[in-house]
Amino acid sequence: MIKRIGMLTSGGDCQALNATMRGVVKGLSNNLDELEVYGFDDGYKGLIYGKYRMLTSKDFSGILTQGGTILGTSRQPFKLMRVPGENGFNKVEAMKQTYYKLCLDCLVILGGNGTQKTANLLREEGLNIIHLPKTIDNDIYGTDMTFGFQSAVNIATNAIDCIHTTASSHGRVFIVEIMGHKVGSLTLHAGVAGGADIILIPEIPYDIDSIVKALEKRTKEGKRFSILAVAEGCISKEEAELSKKEFKAKRKNSTYPSVSYQIGHEIEERTGQEVRITVPGHMQRGGEPCPYDRVLSTRLGAAAARLILDEKYGYMVGMRDGKTVPVPLEEVAGKLKMVDPKDPLIQEIKDMGICFGDSL
Repeated sequence: MIKRIGMLTSGGDCQALNATMRGVVKGLSNNLDELEVYGFDDGYKGLIYGKYRMLTSKDFSGILTQGGTILGTSRQPFKLMRVPGENGFNKVEAMKQTYYKLCLDCLVILGGNGTQKTANLLREEGLNIIHLPKTIDNDIYGTDMTFGFQSAVNIATNAIDCIHTTASSHGRVFIVEIMGHKVGSLTLHAGVAGGADIILIPEIPYDIDSIVKALEKRTKEGKRFSILAVAEGCISKEEAELSKKEFKAKRKNSTYPSVSYQIGHEIEERTGQEVRITVPGHMQRGGEPCPYDRVLSTRLGAAAARLILDEKYGYMVGMRDGKTVPVPLEEVAGKLKMVDPKDPLIQEIKDMGICFGDSL
């Protein structure tokens, strides 16, 4: 009997999207006599507007090590999915029509939090859905690890490594701003791996006095330089007390390009030390997947294939305690996995004298 599946990659790209799709297709083709795979162009946009192409096994050959996505991607905000488009265009109904037109048995969706919410919406609308957790932020609830995270940790760590030599040569304070949106997992792991002296994450609001004290302590100890790993979403203790509306207004009216520049300016004013800012930016999402992500993605893809073969739909494939597990979408969609400030890793690093900006 023939199986027809659709696949799409949505949201920001990252390493190992191709590796994960390869795992799904290989896991299916090795166990089926007939398989049709339809790839939707540029994420949900392709599903909405019926832009797709039939893929063959050749399309998935040689892509294990290839970054990006062979299908293309785009951002389609979840909050706008039910908002009528031009002339009352219904995006949800359009996606359903495309699904039924192709007589799909399942739609495999690779993406992060927003993508997952739309995947759950389609599940609620009666479509057979499998979601695979993609993000460099590692902030998807219900799985210990997301593919793309470890590759991004490697890149962000390398950025900090490279900054070490120039920081020590010039005796400067360097701030390396790391991605992660509202979650500090990427900054925490890259900061530890790169030997940062101060690590600032959203889950632990910082006190500028604490940061200044830590820098002054290093100067007194004869240290020529200091490196801060700063999450793009980190906030001060004062900002943590604001309402969501007040916080957005404050950031909107800020004259600084990002929080790192504000922190850098305050450090220069308070200490007189020369500060430089480095923002690796989208480099953290690019390049080939690291070996860890290749293994993880292969396992997640193969596990997704097994769910499809067993006709078990409505799940995200997660990784828990080293094992792939099916996680019901309705239990995790819309939830964010934050860093626990009481994580043993944080306490262990604090015991080494690394500052998290939260205490004097």
